Amino acid sequence: MPPRHLADLDLAGRRAAVAGLGDKEFRAGQLSTHYFGRLIRDPQRMTDIPATARGRLAAELLPTLLTPVRQLTCDDGRTRKTLWRLHDGSLVESVLMGYPDRVTVCVSSQAGCGMACPFCATGQAGLTRNLSTAEIVDQVVWFAGLAAEGALPDCPDRLSRVVFMGMGEPLANYSRVTEAVRRLTEPAPGGLGLSARHVTISTVGLVPAIHRLAGEDLPVTLALSLHAPDDELRDELVPVNQRWKVAEVLDAAWSYAARTGRRVSIEYAMIKDVNDQPWRADLLGRLLAGRLAHVNLIPLNPTPGSRWDASPKPVEREFVRRLRAAGVAATVRDTRGREIDGACGQLAALADERAAGDASAQSRSDEPRRGPGANASRSERKAAQ
Repeated sequence: MPPRHLADLDLAGRRAAVAGLGDKEFRAGQLSTHYFGRLIRDPQRMTDIPATARGRLAAELLPTLLTPVRQLTCDDGRTRKTLWRLHDGSLVESVLMGYPDRVTVCVSSQAGCGMACPFCATGQAGLTRNLSTAEIVDQVVWFAGLAAEGALPDCPDRLSRVVFMGMGEPLANYSRVTEAVRRLTEPAPGGLGLSARHVTISTVGLVPAIHRLAGEDLPVTLALSLHAPDDELRDELVPVNQRWKVAEVLDAAWSYAARTGRRVSIEYAMIKDVNDQPWRADLLGRLLAGRLAHVNLIPLNPTPGSRWDASPKPVEREFVRRLRAAGVAATVRDTRGREIDGACGQLAALADERAAGDASAQSRSDEPRRGPGANASRSERKAAQ
């Protein structure tokens, strides 16, 4: 795991850590105010802390967790996607999206993902590891600072929403994700001071974790990645459905809604000729009618080389019409970032492909030349050796 960071700790833990470094406990509040309240991470700007202590405290409690590898923008600068390299070389992504009335950041909770959904770039990459609490929080604080600097044209300068819809299955990294939510929602200097109602946690349907989340006293929005209303298809699209079927997953969602009073968002990627048939819209409508739920239809952002593609717009509109006719609220998500590999995991996958290509090219350039045998295949050279 990465080095300890103040965002891994609550205020009491930070005071204890500072005291353990031989400094006065109130310095923990000063560091926290800079990081969470003023969105400052450069110790040289923390002038209320003596210079003799500043560097040492920052090194121990504000280590660099995220290093930008690639940053792309579109939508006239209102959508910004960043590929980060973590301390161990793992790659994760997060996206900042600005609107006239709000600023949202989509964060990753894992490097890779172990859920193996076949239409998702991250799911096909597999799981590398869980992120720490601070690695999650630092994505948000970084972008909050960017928004505060006025980097998003014609958008508010304050970050207001966080969605756990980046790389990974949030509820598979349960303890660190819920701790991250507490840091994000606790008022400064304890945390960033966001409203829990403006935080969304997405899941493919880990039923025990959904029930556990309902008891956390964190009124966040639950987003259930359903993608199919029938078990036969969902077994293929969302392999965890082989463990918890549609009925059981929806029962857990309704239990969450009843416990928290929060409407559940049903995420449904529209995949051409796969899950977009009218009868599936009707079935989904029957499953959700009368429930505290809203369907968020997502035009699929296909990954390079994938056999999956987005549903045509007329098909999408008919799907919406049928859901609304059943009395179910449904909207189509505003797609952002298609031209900057906006789908979850695309940028990391491209970086991995480039790295593999570079390594392969380097390996070829390092191979000794053996006269006539230099152009032989690797297998032929190996046999000759």
